[in-house]
Amino acid sequence: MAEKMLPRAETPEGAGVSSGVLAAMMRDIIDSELELHSVMVVRRGVVAYESFRGPYSPHFPHAMFSVSKSVTSCAIGFAVEEGLITVEDLVADLVPELREHAPEDPNLERLMVWHLLTMTAGKLVSPLADKSKKRWVKDYAEGKWSYAPGEGWNYSNESIYMLCVILANVTGMCVVDYLMPRLFGPLGIPRPFWEDDGCGVEAGGWGLYLTTEGFAKIVSCYARGGVFEGRQVVPAEWVKASGLAQSERSGDHRVDEHGCNGYGYCFWLNKTPGSYRFDGMFSQLGLVFPDHGACVVVTGGEVFSRSVLDCLFRHLPRLFEDHPNESADSLGTPVEALSQNENIPGLPAYPALEAAERNPTVEEILEGRTVFFRSGALQLPKLLGFPVSVIPAAAFFMSAEKAGGIDRIRFRFQENTLKFTWNEGAQRNTVLCGMDGRARLCKITLGGVAFVVSCSAAWESTDAGENRLHLWIRPVNSVAERRLCFSFKGRQVRMLPSSAPSIEVMGEYAAPFAAAMIPNPALAQAVASRMSRIVAGAEPEHTGTLR
Repeated sequence: MAEKMLPRAETPEGAGVSSGVLAAMMRDIIDSELELHSVMVVRRGVVAYESFRGPYSPHFPHAMFSVSKSVTSCAIGFAVEEGLITVEDLVADLVPELREHAPEDPNLERLMVWHLLTMTAGKLVSPLADKSKKRWVKDYAEGKWSYAPGEGWNYSNESIYMLCVILANVTGMCVVDYLMPRLFGPLGIPRPFWEDDGCGVEAGGWGLYLTTEGFAKIVSCYARGGVFEGRQVVPAEWVKASGLAQSERSGDHRVDEHGCNGYGYCFWLNKTPGSYRFDGMFSQLGLVFPDHGACVVVTGGEVFSRSVLDCLFRHLPRLFEDHPNESADSLGTPVEALSQNENIPGLPAYPALEAAERNPTVEEILEGRTVFFRSGALQLPKLLGFPVSVIPAAAFFMSAEKAGGIDRIRFRFQENTLKFTWNEGAQRNTVLCGMDGRARLCKITLGGVAFVVSCSAAWESTDAGENRLHLWIRPVNSVAERRLCFSFKGRQVRMLPSSAPSIEVMGEYAAPFAAAMIPNPALAQAVASRMSRIVAGAEPEHTGTLR
């Protein structure tokens, strides 16, 4: 099934959007150097503006991270509407396995579906729990209670996974199958990929991949009360309840201008009255403005989404005020691209490695040989749970099947390209890297996930005469670029991995979440302050031999 496109307006005003405010917003995004991959503005079901930062494009699904939670909530809404469950149902009645692992637990006997939806369950499951062991329900049952259900608030991926377990139990099918005739099909979204627990139940709180178009259709549907193309798709009452503060405690944990005004059914409430959002790590954001029937959708790799929200809300909701739709004649057909207003800047493309002088002597030595890495350098990343992969760790940190363990590398040099082949566990992939200043797009599969990657390579000669080969590999379905630097001296090979955004910045972001899992305040502070250095150990230099 091909993805159905939303209609496009010939001008932003044709969809009731101000060109002037839109231009200011886009200049602000660019001047602020935000790591955004796409921006789309939709009002009343019509696309007013879109921009993609190459090599990201409309054609490739993008990791949604915690936007997945809101889609899981939508699935629960359908199940409630159909009378399969209620939000007051006890979770243990719907998932009897929980009682097997945690018998005679009084808190478990109070836990309702509502608590899972609103992050008030009180269960604390370590974010470092090994998801590859396929015991997610058991881990949840045996997790500690930080408070009794309903008596506090803490953000929990695993609570949303439990909603998927409930859906699987009451419907007899996985969440994607359940949503195909109810949400994805009616919105013209092809069957999406959603990571699961290794046993067929979706992760729920993460792991969904959607194109920007697909994401925007879901967000726009919520902005219009669950209506899409004149049809009530998502139950209206569920949409309304989702965007209301469901717990008086949900606004206490994060105080900032735009970040939190409460929490609904897996949605964050914005400070702007009536506005709420889909919100995923690395700035996957769907801002809903029901009063205007409008939304702004962005995907990205910006680690600190607060900076993105601050930027967007410098221009919202003014973007939609006093700009009524023009006549229907101003709308383009669904397959037409938007006319580009020269006064509205688009997102600049990411650069490839610049073409550099080739190194035929070393290229000839490398041709047909294999680099084997010593296992010692690989142990620390494995212990941390993130063996070094060609796809940065952000893509796999909660996956049931992790990639990682780069080894058995081969280089094949051609006129303008380099064929780079490597092993990660039982998987072997090859990508084509442009050496002429232009990246090449390739397909690979790692950790059970199919990726499209944009790849370039270039030689560097140092003053000390060292031969270095740089590779940049950017997965256009995910958030961070992998950068590999190879150094060659005789038969000895060194590989230094890094990423952009850097793993140190990601560690800075993760620090408060790790600290929240430690009851001792002094120890929690110590872990938080050292998190960047701790995670830096996940990208050690590899040493190996050319054979």
